[in-house]
Amino acid sequence: MTAQPPDPDPAETPNLEPGGGVSPGSTPPDAAQTSGTSFSEPRTGRHFPPTGIATMVAVGAIAAVFLAIAVLLILDLAGVFD
Repeated sequence: MTAQPPDPDPAETPNLEPGGGVSPGSTPPDAAQTSGTSFSEPRTGRHFPPTGIATMVAVGAIAAVFLAIAVLLILDLAGVFD
């Protein structure tokens, strides 16, 4: 037994225009469709992980150190520490 192809043969499809499209008001022929997923996705936690908090604190500390050094360098160039 040979399985039928999921899409119909255009030569046997009624109401097709010369370019292969359908005329206004007509609907295209049915084709195979896949719907949904095979299983439901697990829900993720709603709380922020501790590693994310630690990373944000570390990045903030590094940014604060760079900002403090930049301010000190600008003040040194301005002659405040002379």
